[in-house]
Amino acid sequence: MPMNFNQQIIDEFRANGGRVGGPFEGARLLLLTTTGARSGAPHTVPVACLPDGDRVLVIASAGGAPRHPAWYHNLRADPRVTVEDGTFTYQAEAVVLTGEERDRLFARAVEQSPGWADYETKSGRVLPVVALVAGDPGPPAGPMGDGLKRLHDAFRRELALIRAEVAASGPRVAAQLKVNCLTLCQGLHVHHSREDDFMFPAMEGRHPELGPALERLRAEHAVVARLLEELRTLLAADDVAPAVLLAEVERLTAELEAHLDYEEEQLVPLLNAG
Repeated sequence: MPMNFNQQIIDEFRANGGRVGGPFEGARLLLLTTTGARSGAPHTVPVACLPDGDRVLVIASAGGAPRHPAWYHNLRADPRVTVEDGTFTYQAEAVVLTGEERDRLFARAVEQSPGWADYETKSGRVLPVVALVAGDPGPPAGPMGDGLKRLHDAFRRELALIRAEVAASGPRVAAQLKVNCLTLCQGLHVHHSREDDFMFPAMEGRHPELGPALERLRAEHAVVARLLEELRTLLAADDVAPAVLLAEVERLTAELEAHLDYEEEQLVPLLNAG
């Protein structure tokens, strides 16, 4: 992509919490910053990404160009990279996958999005698959309430992507889509566990009047946990139908949206006030 076009995407991504329009509207993107192999200067590009549990995958397709993209050469020289996902900015280690692992994960990507195979054919090269293994991102920058809202928006954005992916599925659910759902499940579990174990007790100590609201939020966590477990059980089946999965995701979305809205109403002003 031309540099000025890249910069437009980067600016829009940063201004809108990871959301962009145009040809990449609804796409899974992150901003990847590498260190120039020759210049030593930081080099930031938007790249498509794939969830993979506690790591993220990127594919060096360069839009089907015959040469590997510059960011791939950079991370081969220095695998320490910076990742922006719209909510967090964190350091990561880039690991170039090889052999059976690379082939298996590329095939998984192609099953859901055949365009990856088209890029590989067009390029005349084997497209590298790179895993970005994150360090601890820490809390979102800025006021705590605003950070909580950005984190919630990231869950909302992911749910919208998953719903669109399920709706566009063929007669069966692709393996990558199952991974997307399971990654969301794990992220929500971790987030709610941290709230239950740390944030809620701390807020209860400072604001005893929040007791009833926090009890409601804890009860809603339990409901979401049950829905997540039902979703995991459904995803474990080999023959889950897209329509059945979509209904389950819609149930989770409705419950989670109401929960996030109520939590923001009750907690964001107090968190921002310190």
